[in-house]
Amino acid sequence: MVTRRLLNPWTSRRQKGRSHLLRLSPVKAAVAQVFPWTRSPSLAFPWMMQWGTPDSRHRTGNIIKLTGSLILGGSLFLTYEALALKKSLTLDTQVVEREKMKSYIYVNTVPIDKRENHGILYQARKELHKAVRKVLATSAKILQGPFADTFSTVDLEDHECAVWLLLQKSRSDDRAARMQAVQEMLAARHWHDYQYRMIAQACDLRTLIGLARSKESDLRFFLRPPRLPSLKEDSTIEEELRHLLASLPQTELDECIQYFTSLALSESSQSLAAQKGGLWCFGGNGLPYAESFGEVPSAAVEMFCLDALVKHSEISTHCDKIEANGGLQLLQRLYQLHKDCPKVQRNIMRIIGNMALNEHLHSPIVQSGWVSILAEAMKSQDIMEASHAARTLANLDRETVQEKYQDGVYVLHPQYRTSQPIKADVLFVHGLMGAAFKTWRQQDNDQVLNEKVSEDETRYTTCWPKTWLARDCPSLRIISVEYDTSLSDWRARCPMERKSIAFRSNELLRKLRAAGVGDRPVIWVSHSMGDSPALKTLQDDFLEFAKDKNFQVLNFVETLPTSIGSMIKLHVVPVESADLGIGDLIPVDVNHLNICKPEKKDAFLYQRTLRFIRETLAKDLEN
Repeated sequence: MVTRRLLNPWTSRRQKGRSHLLRLSPVKAAVAQVFPWTRSPSLAFPWMMQWGTPDSRHRTGNIIKLTGSLILGGSLFLTYEALALKKSLTLDTQVVEREKMKSYIYVNTVPIDKRENHGILYQARKELHKAVRKVLATSAKILQGPFADTFSTVDLEDHECAVWLLLQKSRSDDRAARMQAVQEMLAARHWHDYQYRMIAQACDLRTLIGLARSKESDLRFFLRPPRLPSLKEDSTIEEELRHLLASLPQTELDECIQYFTSLALSESSQSLAAQKGGLWCFGGNGLPYAESFGEVPSAAVEMFCLDALVKHSEISTHCDKIEANGGLQLLQRLYQLHKDCPKVQRNIMRIIGNMALNEHLHSPIVQSGWVSILAEAMKSQDIMEASHAARTLANLDRETVQEKYQDGVYVLHPQYRTSQPIKADVLFVHGLMGAAFKTWRQQDNDQVLNEKVSEDETRYTTCWPKTWLARDCPSLRIISVEYDTSLSDWRARCPMERKSIAFRSNELLRKLRAAGVGDRPVIWVSHSMGDSPALKTLQDDFLEFAKDKNFQVLNFVETLPTSIGSMIKLHVVPVESADLGIGDLIPVDVNHLNICKPEKKDAFLYQRTLRFIRETLAKDLEN
């Protein structure tokens, strides 16, 4: 009688009344230990049949021999592949022990022959390599725990481990570890494009800002801005700007802000009426009904709107409205559209920089793609463009910057993250009709005016404090401020009385305190502010204060008249007016405009100024 029974070879079985376990060869046991799935009955042999007759047992024996040969051959193949992979990884316990105190382990990569990119052998090797990588990841977790939970489930290639380990380190609770991770990312010059993209896609806000504020950063670290939403049907950028401006609160504002906002909306309405024809009226904004309009250039209308938005962005609640109404995307569209108009781009940067003063808006600013634009602008040869971008990124960087730089306060040095300790501040304050950058340019000459300015800043610089002073005194923080003077464009357009000198002084003081001015020794460098009874009183107060505090003072005075037009020459500040009665008074053979513009780096004006700074701050700079 023939009997039939099923036998699972991986479980215990009875033979001749005794119970025993199926024994595996040492090779099979090793493979089964490393790859548990090879012990699964469903993956190996689901069952074998045993027949009760001699012939059937003979045939069964042949099958067993054949199956055993296949198992042995397969085991040898798996063992060979495992050893080959182990050799290619060359990862031993000593390496792991040495790397426990480091951030990542470099894994040597071997390019795969293109001919192996097909077939069963390639697929088998790929699956085997994945299994071994999981074993290595588990071992690494036991030894050091370098993979975060979110990373441990990612199917990584061998050479991607270093990137993900750096990303995990950049999210550490330890600030020093995060800073080190950014430095190591910057030092990884051997990476390919896709590895930079991995960082760009997976890094957090702090890491992204840190990379953008690093001088050595590669622009491949930053993703391109996301696709901008389409404009509404039959709408223009000018209309969108008008709607954005009209959506902001119009009450409880400075009178000049109200006036300038109304002016921008009024000019916008005229332009739109000219484009669309007929009558035009805005409901709800208090503007009078317009019966006819003349045509206003669209670029001028955009500037009116941007000037008004700059002032609105100084108010935190208005920044929230700008963000909520799609302002970040609209401003980005306008920025890209006006690449050939620096003034438009600077005003947009001012708005983004003001919005960055509000930490709850950092995430929307980053998500809208502004960081890649700012990182590129930071590398610009245009000092004004780079400085506006540097201000915005500094306001976004809460990892290394405690200060906040409000509108009109620009750090000329250091604009990037630096390990250089800052010992003192030097503040540059312009005078009437001046500006934070143009006042402090190198003296113009015929060669500069007739030739394209060279990128070699040793020949000519548009801002000597940033170019020359920063190199000669790297431990200084150099700040230039910009503010409204009585002859500024704002005053010319606003019929209301502009604030007094006392008000503007307090406003500037508030901004400088927010920037941390006063926490270190300070040197002020200023250009003439003109002459008036109010200024005379201010000068008398300064002299009393300077004598009481034993201030060091250095005065330069012009000896040449300044040409005003083609017919008039005027000695703006005579010697007797420039003499404060304290400190050194040095006459210089230049006119009033060039008294703050050295002709070249080795000119007397600059060298004497540099010497005064070094001597005054000698103790601080030595320490």
